[in-house]
Formats: sequence, structure tokens, C-alpha cells
Amino acid sequence: MTDLALLGAFASHAFLEALSEQHRMRLASGVNPFRAAPGEYLAREGEPAQAFYLIQSGHVGIGTHLGKGGTAPIQTLGPGDVVGWSWLLPPYQWQFDARAIDSVQGLVFDAAWLRDQCEQDHELGYHLLKQLLTVVSGRLAACRIQQLDIYK
Repeated sequence: MTDLALLGAFASHAFLEALSEQHRMRLASGVNPFRAAPGEYLAREGEPAQAFYLIQSGHVGIGTHLGKGGTAPIQTLGPGDVVGWSWLLPPYQWQFDARAIDSVQGLVFDAAWLRDQCEQDHELGYHLLKQLLTVVSGRLAACRIQQLDIYK
């Protein structure tokens, strides 16, 4: 992906719309493209959360481990969605599995770099935190719906 295409893809992602141009430019300096093949894990529950993903195409299944080695699906994410909030809070471990359902393309941040940017610019950190709380709220709602389906 060329630098110009990367910036265009970055600027158009729904998660970043509420950020100021200054904050988007700051974040653009640390973003990289990624691809995931069907079945590839972006995150595994309990492992270190070292990345934050912006999905541009394809779908990612979010799930949680069940006691006997299975995984309970929680939510399917697609273009405009994000994978990851575990990078923000200690102990920086993934809370869910995230697995590509089909070919996925998007943008990825190194979690340590992103935490450092938030520490250097508290206004940026505050805006990212507000955006991520919306993500967390959505995941909690999806878990609640999944739980209701299990007990029906």
C-alpha cells in the first residue's frame, strides 16, 4: 500500500471520524496495513494485547472460550469496526478471541506505541478512551444477547 493510499484508508475509517485532524495526523505516523487470511487469529483470549486493529474489509468473529475447549461466538465485526481495547488497560491481555472469518484487510497500531501517544497527548488519550468505551459497551451488549440465547 502506498503512503497516499494508506493515508486515504486511514482518514476514512469510521473510528477516527470524531478525532481532530491534528490527532489523526499524529496517529497516521504509527499505523501500518495488515492482512489476515480466513481462520487466522488477530487475538487470542489471555495472550498479550500488542495491537489495535481498524477493519477496512472482511469480517472478524469475536468469541470467548468455553470450559471444554470450544468458543462461544459473541459478535461479528466488519468494515469500520475495531478489534481491541485490551491494549489500553493493564495487564494488557486480550479479553476475547478475534478470528478472521474471510479475508480481512485493515490498519494496525502497535499497542505500546499507541499507549505512549496517549500518555504524551492526554487529549488524544481522552478521545480514544471515549471511542473505545463505545466499543466496550457494544461488546457487553453482544455478550448479554449471547447469554440470553444460551439460556433460552
